[in-house]
Amino acid sequence: MGAMNAPVLTAGKLSDGLIEAARDAVRLPVGSRIVAAMSGGVDSTVTAALLARAGYDVVGVTLQLYDHGAAIQKKGACCAGQDIHDARTAAESLGVPHYVLDYESRFRDQVMEDFADAYLRGETPIPCVRCNQTVKFRDLLDVARDLGAEAMATGHYVRREVGANGPELHRAADANRDQSYFLFATTTEQLAYLRFPLGGLPKPAVRAAAAELGLAVADKPDSQDICFVPEGRYTTVIDRLRPQGAVPGDIVHLDGRVLGRHEGVTRYTIGQRRGLNVAVGDPLFVVRIDAAGRQVIVGPREALLTASLTLKETNWVGDVASIEAACEAGRPVLARVRSTREPAPGRLALIDGAPAVVFDTPEEGVAPGQACALYAPEAATRVLGGGFIAGTVRAEF
Repeated sequence: MGAMNAPVLTAGKLSDGLIEAARDAVRLPVGSRIVAAMSGGVDSTVTAALLARAGYDVVGVTLQLYDHGAAIQKKGACCAGQDIHDARTAAESLGVPHYVLDYESRFRDQVMEDFADAYLRGETPIPCVRCNQTVKFRDLLDVARDLGAEAMATGHYVRREVGANGPELHRAADANRDQSYFLFATTTEQLAYLRFPLGGLPKPAVRAAAAELGLAVADKPDSQDICFVPEGRYTTVIDRLRPQGAVPGDIVHLDGRVLGRHEGVTRYTIGQRRGLNVAVGDPLFVVRIDAAGRQVIVGPREALLTASLTLKETNWVGDVASIEAACEAGRPVLARVRSTREPAPGRLALIDGAPAVVFDTPEEGVAPGQACALYAPEAATRVLGGGFIAGTVRAEF
């Protein structure tokens, strides 16, 4: 498969500068084949446009991940309906070949089913990480290699830097757009193949470049929330996939008092305050979910403080051989337990043989099932890896 006609784009000073930045991020000879993951949004479209303009042999690939009713037309979604149309139209305007891959069954099995099962276990899942970990950075990378590409580029806001021991993963230059939390599971092997041309750029410059280049998606809203959840109501998806989650049970105070009833553990998450419909005078929060016993345990805000957490399904791209070795050494880390929260200082340890983070100061609202991304305190932008939160140890209060 050869490259099609070179794109005809009118570039100004801004986009010329971003083209050079894209070359610096890619670090491959001009003419190299690069697969660009095109979701139909402005970021992935600008990524493909900059690479094509820079002289690379770009092949656009779009994944169709779901196609269910109202979600197709949901504003701020991706990978379905209008977004696939936008990606196809963008590829045509750039003059690059474009393929749409039907990954609906894979996405359902690896992301949506896992999402529903996690809620059924009383966890708070993070499907964007699972999607990057499986469908996008595993399955799609195999396709890119089959197409003879030397790299795959995405529009994620994260940086790939080459250090003394090979490629490293770093936070984006634009802290407001940084997506490193969602990419903690990127392996060393994947990092060697991936490229992130937008990681060193501020979002306003990317939108301005899209407008300057005449891209139709320049004003398209960013994707928001969970792509496959219509109108933000995640219980709609869970009730369809796991109706057994809507089994009533007790709402129980930490002191053992039964305060009321609930309509299913899948309707609650750690830290939730609204919708409990119980009152004892002081504000109450969900502090634990006992899925097996169908109990939602509530308590004061202080009960949300977490002294340490254990990790499962870990990934390590740090400076020693493994996360276990780092735990044995008690390596200091910065741990991020929510995408909207700054990393907190702590150290790695082994708790009952499992990798764990012990916080210097207790963290609030740490939920099993969420991701915990780890960063290096001595180089705070560098991602060391992370894992999914398996369990927590509550701080004394």
